Amino acid sequence: MAKGVSQIGKDIVEKELTTMFESKWLRSKAIETELVERERKIDPVIMFWTLSIGYGSQLYRTLIELKREYEVRGKVTISDSSWHDRFTPELVKFLRECVIHGIEQISQEPSRILGKRLASFRDVMIQDSTIIRLHESLADKWPATRSKKVAAGVKVAFLTSAVANSPKSISILPENTSEMKTLKIGPWVKDIILLIDLGFYKYQLFSRIVENGGSFVSRVKSNSNPLIVGINQVGNCRGIDLMGKHLKDIKLEKSDAIFDINVEVSFDRRSYRGESKKDTKMFRLVAVYNPEAEEHHLYLTNISPSILNASDIAAVYAARWEVELIFKELKSRYELDHIRTKSPYAIEALIWISILTLLVSRKVYSIVRKLNPDAMMVRFTQLRWSNIFVQNSSRLLSAIMEHLGIEQDFFTVLNVYSSEALDPHVNRERFREGLWS
Repeated sequence: MAKGVSQIGKDIVEKELTTMFESKWLRSKAIETELVERERKIDPVIMFWTLSIGYGSQLYRTLIELKREYEVRGKVTISDSSWHDRFTPELVKFLRECVIHGIEQISQEPSRILGKRLASFRDVMIQDSTIIRLHESLADKWPATRSKKVAAGVKVAFLTSAVANSPKSISILPENTSEMKTLKIGPWVKDIILLIDLGFYKYQLFSRIVENGGSFVSRVKSNSNPLIVGINQVGNCRGIDLMGKHLKDIKLEKSDAIFDINVEVSFDRRSYRGESKKDTKMFRLVAVYNPEAEEHHLYLTNISPSILNASDIAAVYAARWEVELIFKELKSRYELDHIRTKSPYAIEALIWISILTLLVSRKVYSIVRKLNPDAMMVRFTQLRWSNIFVQNSSRLLSAIMEHLGIEQDFFTVLNVYSSEALDPHVNRERFREGLWS
């Protein structure tokens, strides 16, 4: 590590992060989203770095703690109410634009390379979502799903890239939004493998992926019963003639280690002018025995056996765990699951801030990997990395501010101490009053 740092420069992290989010770009975007026009005292550069590193990395767990840090960095004094008023639609829009920009920047320099077996594809992407519980007073704006009582929740939907090791697109929706509405298929899926959760299990969706030049791998729903129309490779099956049978006519045993067939499925096309047409498609179905679950896991795909065998299909689908790790990282490290405010704009802002922290962390992660070219990639585990990132976030924030020429003198800190130490409730009676002062 020391050798790499000496070769590239000791301030490489600050340089790359401030290149990823240039001060000029931040100020321009603040004007475009009207953040600066509404809040003239705001320095968008200081606010961006204070929020994206300070809150998400748990340096400052409340809005008031964030305010104090901003006062120190910005050398200003702001009342509590004034600071809360800064969590506006304009701030939400600004932070969302920053997330989109960060995703674009990370995508330009992928941190991973697909292996030989996946060389014919551009990327492997995973669509999934996570739920954030909110105060019940927000149920009208963000209604929960199948709740016995009034409840509120936000669904944060991610399309995650295995190559970029980062989200590709993100949307914030009410919890009761259907999973199908979080994924829009188009030409972008060409030469990409989509790993589909059962919440997206729909033959019409699979067909649109194929028609747009993409590939997919999905677990098979337990009630699916497609028609067997071809055999790729099977083992044992006790001499049963599989052709023309339906999937539920076959009982797989533990000894049936190889089961790779082609199936035909029927479905309704999307309705047009009130009418829908029936259609059929042929897909590949593989079954792989899972010793831990003591059962076969069934997968549906359109990827040819000449590209990925049955075991490869199961291994690729297991990469869905990547997005689960991202959700765990966001919730356990970057405060996504600890939103206590009832303000809708503050909620949205804090969600985008947590995601910004993830993107900053991913960028630093890629720098660390570049500085350690001989280390095995798998040893840089995400959760271990995120823990190290959080522990050193205070140093990182100070280093970025220093790199930007934003100094933190103790006189400013003293002013903040003086203003914050005073109880804001001027007229409150205190039992010591009259005894000593």
